[in-house]
Amino acid sequence: MNAARIQLVPYTPGMAEEWNEFVARSKNGTFLFDRRYMDYHSDRFADSSVTFRLGGRLVAVMPANVEGNVCYSHQGLTYGGLITDTRVNAAAVLAMMRLLAEWLRRRGIVRLVYKPVPYIYHRIPAQEDLYALFAMGGAALIGRHLSSAICRDGRLPLVESRRSGLRKALRAGVEIAESADYGSFWKILADNLRERHGVAPVHSLEEITRLASAWPGHIRLHAAMLGGSMLGATVVYSAGCVAHTQYISASPEGKRLGALDLLLDTIIRREYASSPYFDFGASTEQMGRCLNDGLIFQKEGFGGRAVCYDTYEIDLT
Repeated sequence: MNAARIQLVPYTPGMAEEWNEFVARSKNGTFLFDRRYMDYHSDRFADSSVTFRLGGRLVAVMPANVEGNVCYSHQGLTYGGLITDTRVNAAAVLAMMRLLAEWLRRRGIVRLVYKPVPYIYHRIPAQEDLYALFAMGGAALIGRHLSSAICRDGRLPLVESRRSGLRKALRAGVEIAESADYGSFWKILADNLRERHGVAPVHSLEEITRLASAWPGHIRLHAAMLGGSMLGATVVYSAGCVAHTQYISASPEGKRLGALDLLLDTIIRREYASSPYFDFGASTEQMGRCLNDGLIFQKEGFGGRAVCYDTYEIDLT
């Protein structure tokens, strides 16, 4: 690939179909980068996404937004960064990152906050951007959230505390089923988040219901039920090589009965057995500086082990 001929072209809404088709065939993109998903919160962010072209052909895209004089990749997404096709090599990515830096400087942007796609989402290796950050200089690691993931081909056994909860749920007659009752789950989730952290879910009930309806194969709600009542549930995003728990929560009764132990073990074995990775999400706060020991203990009890979700800051001055 002739890196010297690559051009940066700002994204416009008229490119949406081409963008979506590219993400679907890229080596490290997921449905979260599809404009039909991304744009559900377009009113909250000033979009500044870019495309990279070679001879007019799309070879990479990067979702981004601007706030003040800082560019983010992307504040509305768990991860972002450069999404490339299989023909893009290290020299080409280095050229793209240099083009991006210069383009941002001309717009008066002084910092780029960059969240690369974690390796577990890559269809084939795609960490050329991490090398480019190093080679360009000026990039600093400012955040490292710690997630816990199970590898399909090397799952560790459950620890006894998880097995105990599972047995308790089975004795109580808890049943596991896919559900469309986001309303019941959102009440459980919102109550827990409010009581523990004084916050609300990132997605509103209306937003998650709309997204689940638009992406039925990618966004699913799995619930633990007893006597027709929901004890707890998890929203799972199936994104490329990874099944990711976007939300997990249980009612007080569900916690007492070990409902989440049975729920998670069941769906890992039954619903997502073919996924290369089952990712429980971060157990850290304050950009990763604070580890929630209790939360990660639960996830590691299912056999999850560390995957880092990193954030870099590039000084463009």
